[in-house]
Order: sequence, then C-alpha cells, then structure tokens
Amino acid sequence: MQTVITKENALYQLWLEHAVDDPDLVTELESIRGDEEAIRERFYRDLEFGTGGLRGVLGAGTARMNIYTVRRATQGLADYVKGSFSAPSVAISYDSRIKSDTFARAAAAVLAANGIRVHLYTELMPTPMLSFAVRALHCSAGIMVTASHNPAKYNGYKVYGSDGCQITLEVANTVIGKIKAVDIFNDVKSCDFESAVASGMISYIGQDVIEDYYQNVLAQGIHTALCPESGLKIVYTPLNGTGNKPVREILKRIGIKEVTVVPEQELPDGNFTTCPYPNPEIREALEYGLRLCDQVQPDLLLATDPDCDRVGIAVPDGNGGYALFSGNEVGAMLFEYICEERTKLGTMPERPVAIKTIVTTDLVKPIAEEYGVQLIDVLTGFKFIGEQIALLEEKGEESRYLFGFEESYGYLAGTYVRDKDAVVASMLIVEMAAFYRTKGITMMQARENLYKKYGVFKHKQESFAFEGVSGMHKMQEIMQSLRTDAPAEIGGLRVLESADYLTGEFTNLETGEKRPTNLPKSDVVSFFLPEHASVIVRPSGTEPKIKAYYTTAGKTMADAEAIEEKLCADIQKILKK
Repeated sequence: MQTVITKENALYQLWLEHAVDDPDLVTELESIRGDEEAIRERFYRDLEFGTGGLRGVLGAGTARMNIYTVRRATQGLADYVKGSFSAPSVAISYDSRIKSDTFARAAAAVLAANGIRVHLYTELMPTPMLSFAVRALHCSAGIMVTASHNPAKYNGYKVYGSDGCQITLEVANTVIGKIKAVDIFNDVKSCDFESAVASGMISYIGQDVIEDYYQNVLAQGIHTALCPESGLKIVYTPLNGTGNKPVREILKRIGIKEVTVVPEQELPDGNFTTCPYPNPEIREALEYGLRLCDQVQPDLLLATDPDCDRVGIAVPDGNGGYALFSGNEVGAMLFEYICEERTKLGTMPERPVAIKTIVTTDLVKPIAEEYGVQLIDVLTGFKFIGEQIALLEEKGEESRYLFGFEESYGYLAGTYVRDKDAVVASMLIVEMAAFYRTKGITMMQARENLYKKYGVFKHKQESFAFEGVSGMHKMQEIMQSLRTDAPAEIGGLRVLESADYLTGEFTNLETGEKRPTNLPKSDVVSFFLPEHASVIVRPSGTEPKIKAYYTTAGKTMADAEAIEEKLCADIQKILKK
C-alpha cells in the first residue's frame, strides 16, 4: 500500500532539512518522527499574523513560535516598512519569556539585512517602554516580543506603528499580504547580529531614553508629594517579568520607602514556575504575593504581568485577609480620583476626554457626567484607545486626554505612550492609596464610597477554551449561532437590544429598529438587558478562547451577584453545548 504524503508531512520533511539554526527545534522535529498527529498540529497552518502580530505555542513548525516564523514575519514587516518610509528604522524590546531575547535578536538581524536601522534595548523592558522608544527615536515601527500574560508555553510578537500605537487593521492587512509572499526558508534576508551591531545598523537604546520615559511617568502624578510621609507599605510582584526595575524605580522616586518584593517572582523567569498563568487578573498568580502579605501586612499588594502593561492589586479587607479588586473597580477608582483631585487643583484640561472599551464598566459614565468629561467607547483592545489619542493629537488637542482604561487591568494617564502602562498605573494606584491613607480612608472604604455615590455595578469575565483545529471551528460555529439564533432572554431577563459589531448594527428587539455602532467591524456580539445588565461575547484575538463579559447592577452587591449567577448559567449552556 502506497503511503500518502500529506501537505503536513511534506512540510515536516522540509523543516528537517532546513530548520537547523536552533538545536531545540532539531531535537523536537526528530522526536515527533512518525507521529502523524504531532506533525499535523505543528504544520496544519501558518502561525497567523493577527491584527497586532504573532502569538502561539513555542516549538517547531509553521504553526508554532520559533525563529523561522519570527524571521518570516519580520521580513514581511521589513518589506512594508521599506515601501512606506524613506529612511526606515525600528525599535525592539522583549520580555522575560522563553526565547524572547533570541527572537528579538533574530528580528533585528532580518531588519538590518534589509537596510533598516534597529534600536534595541540592552535588556528586557516593558511594552510601554517600547511604545515610548518608537516615538522618542522617531522610528517607523516597533516590535515587542511578548505573549503578555499567557502561560509559559507561549510567546509572541506585537507590532507598533510610527505613532507608538499597535498597528491599525489596515496596516496589519498590508503586512499580512507581504508575509504571505515570503517563503520561510528562501525569501528571508538575515545577517550576523554582532556584525550588524559593529556596523551601526543595530544600536542599543541609551539611558537617556529610559530617563525621559521616567520623567514622563512622574509628570502624571497629582499628589506624589504626599507619598514619602504617608507611611504606605507595599508588597510588589513583577511575576518574573519586566516590571521589576522600572516599577521599583518609580516607587522609589515618589518616596515610597517600604516596598517588599516577592522573592520567588522577582527575577526574570520564562518558566513562571510559581505562577503557571502569570496574569494579575487571577488569584492563583497572586498566591505567593498574598502569602507574603500575611507576614508583612502591607497596605497594598501590586502585581504586574510579564510585559508590565497590566497591573492588579489586593488590599486589606478589614478581616485579616486581602481582597482582590477587579480591573473595572481600579479603573473607576482611578478615574474618579484623577477627576476629583485635578478639579480641586484646577489642573483639569478644558473639554477633558476619557476613553474606555465597550466591555469596560458603565460605572464610569456617571463619573464622567459628574465632572464634565467626554467619554468615548471603543472596541476591545488598547490600540483603539491609542488611536483616539492620535486623533486628538492630529487636531492639536492631545492635552484634552485625561485617562484611558480597559477592564482587563490596563490603564494609561498621559499621551507619552500609546499603550497601557503598568508603570504609570502602579504609581497612580500607590499615590491614590497614600492620599486616602492621609485622609484616614482605606482602599476598601474608598471603593465603598464610590459605590454609594454612583451605584453598585458587578462585572465578571469568563473564558471558554477551544484548543486545536476542531476548537477553532467550534468557536466559529458558536459565534455564528449567537448571530443567527440569538437568545430572546438570558438568565430570565428579556434581551432589549443586541449589537453585532461585525455588521456594525444595534438592533432593538422590540421594534426591530436598527442603528449603526459607528465602530470598526469586529467579531463581537452584545446583549443588553434591563437594569444596566448586559452580556458581551467575543473570541479572543490572541488565544483559542471565547470570552464572555457580564455586567449587572443593583442596590446591593448581593442583588447584582444574584442576577450575574443566572446570566452565567445560561451563557455557559450556550458556549459549552
């Protein structure tokens, strides 16, 4: 019987012959010889360059993150940059993940071989510092090697435009077209990294750029002068990522003297052995920090994710334990703090603007009304917040920008970067806690005061995993079903209005009337229910998951939680069927 040579097997043989630059890949390819399923999983598709870059499981094959898929993507980016800029240059940074430094150097070598100047940080640096470097050095683009808060088996590669914001959908589509034209082994130009450094095609980013970044962060402070004498105690964990140096440096500069770092999570470690899912949104990632809190008894636990663009907190709950605050709660507290204190100080800009994503809490709406702030809703993804800042800048109105945030623990004050920044967010959270402490107010009391003033809003996000080829098809089926067979009620509550951001329409389910969303097309559906309740469902742009976002409101937290429980039960039936 003749053996059928599949596309995957043919690619596997090609990689056996050509993928020799990384010994780990050679070993992996040899280990799966004859294993049809393992070969198929690695070669059934090309690793997709999504709206902002690459992200995937580390390993050999066209569907994995490795130096060859990184080089191919970089060649496509180089072809775009050369065609769009007369003297192109690219800034590169990387985080603590496995092979992040290798991928950064590989990308730099491809760009240099294509005649593109490269500015590379001398050591791992956070995502916001990459965004800053792009703008400070007037680069054509930027690359951040990171998989953010994903498990250790992942790595990725985010691409930034010349404005320091993640590339637009239009540019991403152009780059994707360039990448598709590149043969992974025959069409990629590369060069010796050290030779490119010696020739000046690759240069290291200097301390002056880092200091300039710090000064811009510090400029966002409101009451930092209170910090030295506040007596505030902090436990901090960088979750083995890039935040360790910059966050501690900023806290030192604002005068916070008592900062205890979680020792097991202080140094860079891409294996994340103490936090398998290094995401400050989840309690498991903070377990080591919470244990240290039991000993140190701080006023605040801070945790930043590996590329230091998100930050989570926990505070004393008044009963001997520590309560984790959600991204929505911290964002709303920061927004109100900034509005109230800048109004008192007379530093509020004229016609101030705040920006949030559609899945972020509506609690900020009454806050915005209270202080006369224009609130703009954008699609999920901080790059859409960055785009709005750029639009203000084009009109010479960037000073109107006050604050931007998303429910997934991402915040930005100031326009010096165009992505969420856990360094400035950490500073402002600490400053806010220190300010309240000087007033005799705990963070728990501050949150309670917020809810008393504006109402109790409860938020929850659930993720449903769909691994592999079959999982991808299942996700597509579910999203299609939510559109064509949409629920008339969820959790016993009637759906009043739905929104399909792919067609760009809101639909009133009682009248059938339609109106535009006025947002770019995106694979998201929303269901709006009575009493401020809603459910939003979307596939993750970076992981094989569908995410559901629940909002409920009530006179008390117990009321909101009871409604949430019913919503979750119905959505779980839909997404798990």
